[in-house]
Amino acid sequence: MSSAKTFNFTKPALLALQLPNTGKRVYYRDSREQGLILDVRPSGSKTFYLYKKIAGRPERLLIGSFPDTSIENARKAASVLKGQIASGKNPQEEKRGIRNEMTFQQLFDEYMTRYSKQHKETWQQDEQVIKNHFSHFLNKKISAISQNDVQRTHARIGVDSGHYAANNAVARLRAIFNRAIEWGWQGINPATKIKEFKEATRDRFMQPEELPRFVAALDQEDQTIKDYTWLLLLTGSRKSKVTAMRWADIRWHQQEWHIPNTKNGDPIIIPLTPQVLQILQQRWQIALAECSQSAKKPKWVFPSNKSKTGHIACPAHSWKKLLEKAEIENFRMHDLRRTLGSYQAITGASLQIIGKSLGHRSPEATLIYARLHLDPVRAAVEKATNAMFSLSQNNQSANTLLTIQHHNDGF
Repeated sequence: MSSAKTFNFTKPALLALQLPNTGKRVYYRDSREQGLILDVRPSGSKTFYLYKKIAGRPERLLIGSFPDTSIENARKAASVLKGQIASGKNPQEEKRGIRNEMTFQQLFDEYMTRYSKQHKETWQQDEQVIKNHFSHFLNKKISAISQNDVQRTHARIGVDSGHYAANNAVARLRAIFNRAIEWGWQGINPATKIKEFKEATRDRFMQPEELPRFVAALDQEDQTIKDYTWLLLLTGSRKSKVTAMRWADIRWHQQEWHIPNTKNGDPIIIPLTPQVLQILQQRWQIALAECSQSAKKPKWVFPSNKSKTGHIACPAHSWKKLLEKAEIENFRMHDLRRTLGSYQAITGASLQIIGKSLGHRSPEATLIYARLHLDPVRAAVEKATNAMFSLSQNNQSANTLLTIQHHNDGF
């Protein structure tokens, strides 16, 4: 570098520079901005660098290619870099850090291994959401993913898949970056401050006229899908809990299902109705028969040899076809859980009882059933109102007769 020719960089002079022979490169120094050099290669590329010693070590800091980067802008950039170095910073180390930083694919793999699969029953949904909505981020360095990138993706998901799916996807992305920060990443979470879509409170449950069609369509499914769906409906439990239902958690004598780990962190006990017990007893007999040739006891109520977990995943692929057969629209699998709570409310159960049966921690989670719960109250009010009106009408008739009698007596 010491043998580099020094002269005042001008555009005509740099354009006229002779290219070196193949396999060689030539450096030139600017006489006006100390440390600014131009790297000229046989291919014709001409690149500005700042050549400067940092902590006693010579460094070349990339500025930009000529003529895309003008000489004046290259001089300004070199001056800024020298100012940063004088203040104790090393711009080259920052660039190396970004260059050596993990990609989003690497971060996601670490997140799945260290956290999601260890602590979340819905880890498969994490995989699906990233695959469906954020695959274009996978090869990017995590610091290269901006808030604007996330905002645009959120808007696209909202159009393609709906507001709930968009908000849910961004929430999962935010959780991944939060873990990266917790594990020592110094960047800013790009999924924060994303304005979420406003979601209407969902109160959809299966209407009385839909139930017969739903049951008829369900009877045409295979036994596993049929049993799984009935347990969702009759226990009001979450999909992840039913897919991972264990025989060890069934208390036959107490007719209860003990769920040790729930969404809110508290164990809950689900009372098992005769219909649910019948389904479980039939599946238990089948499980015993299948395990008769091995010493192992059945573990899962819904086992699967194709799954890494040993139990089935949520059979969402069959759900759409089931609804089409039943001619039911705008109904999610999670609405089966709401259906149990709704019919409890309709038949007069208290909101406290409904909340306990569904494992709600806060009363607010059960408030969507308040309107349905008013139906028996409304019936009682109507009954009292009719009685009062009936009594009032009877009294009015009696008073009218007395008035007529008095009038006749006066004449």
